[in-house]
Amino acid sequence: MQRQNYIERIFSIRDSEEFTDLALELFRYQAKECPIYKDYIQLLKIAPETVNRIEKIPFLPIEFFKTHEVKCGDFAAQTVFTSSGTTGQTVSKHHVKDLQLYVRSFTEAFHLFYGNEKDFVLLALLPSYLERTGSSLIYMCESLIKSGGNPMSGFYLNEHSELLSILKQCKTEKKKTLLIGVTFGLLDFAESIQESFPDLIVMETGGMKGRREEWVRAQVHQFLGDRFGVEKIHSEYGMTELLSQAYSDGDGLFACPPWMKVLRREVTDPFEINSNPGGGALNIIDLVNVDSCSFIATQDLGKLHSGGKFEVLGRYDHAEVRGCNLMVS
Repeated sequence: MQRQNYIERIFSIRDSEEFTDLALELFRYQAKECPIYKDYIQLLKIAPETVNRIEKIPFLPIEFFKTHEVKCGDFAAQTVFTSSGTTGQTVSKHHVKDLQLYVRSFTEAFHLFYGNEKDFVLLALLPSYLERTGSSLIYMCESLIKSGGNPMSGFYLNEHSELLSILKQCKTEKKKTLLIGVTFGLLDFAESIQESFPDLIVMETGGMKGRREEWVRAQVHQFLGDRFGVEKIHSEYGMTELLSQAYSDGDGLFACPPWMKVLRREVTDPFEINSNPGGGALNIIDLVNVDSCSFIATQDLGKLHSGGKFEVLGRYDHAEVRGCNLMVS
C-alpha cells in the first residue's frame, strides 16, 4: 500500500463503495503490518484474504491500546496521546506517526460540520484536560485556536468570570462563537451565569470524572440549554485511540465524517457485527488510523440510526470511566 496515495484517497471518499474498498485494503495491510492486530487475527483463525465485507473484519478490542504498542511497523512516534484516568488506572496510549495527518483529519471534519475555524471565536473550557499532558482533545483545540487566529479565542481552567466576560463581548459584537467543554466544567460554569446566549454553540465532550453526580444526557442538555438560552446542545465524540471525531448538533445523534463509520456488535456475541439500525456495542472504523489500527471494538453501548447516525447510551458495567464517557440516556 502506497501510504500517501492512500491518505489522499481517504479524504476524497464520495460514497459507501469507496469507503468499503479503502477499508478492506487497509485491513489487509494492517493485518500484516500491525503485530498485535496480526496476532489477534491469527488467534481468531481468520484468513485476511477471505474477508470481503466490512462486517466480517475483526475489530481489535480497545483494551489493547493499554497493554501494547498498536503500531504498523517500527517507527518513532511524533507524539503519544494518552487517555485520562484516575490514580491507579492503566491509560491508553496512541502512538502517532504523523501529527499532520491528525491535524488534517480534525480540520477537515470541523470544516465539514461547522465551517472555517477562522470565522469563530473558539473557547475551550477543559479543566481536567488542561491539568495533564498527552490529551488529543487539547491538541485539537489548540491547533484550531491557533489556525483560527482570533485573539479572543483561548483556553479556560476555572476562570469563569473571565469566560463570562468574553461571552458577553462576543454577544455584543455578534461574533460567531463556539464554547467546547468537558461536561462537568460546562455544568459548573452554567450554574454561575444569569444571562442567555442564544447564538452561542455549546459543545460538550462528555465526562463527569467523579467531579459531580452523574446525570443522564437529556438532563445535562436540558440544564445547559436553559442556562445558556440555546435550543440545542452540541456534542463531540472522540477518544485517544481515534484520529477522527464525530459530531452531534443536538439530541445526542452523532454523524461521522466520510472516512469514519460506526457499526454495532451484539452484546452477547462480539463477532456478530452489522450496520443496520438497532442497539448494541459500538465498533468503529477510522480510516485515518493508518499507522495504528483502524478497526476498534469500543466499550461503548449505543444505537445506530438511519443515515449512518448513532447515539451513545453508556458503557459496559466493567468498563473504566473515561474522559469520552457519555451519560446514559
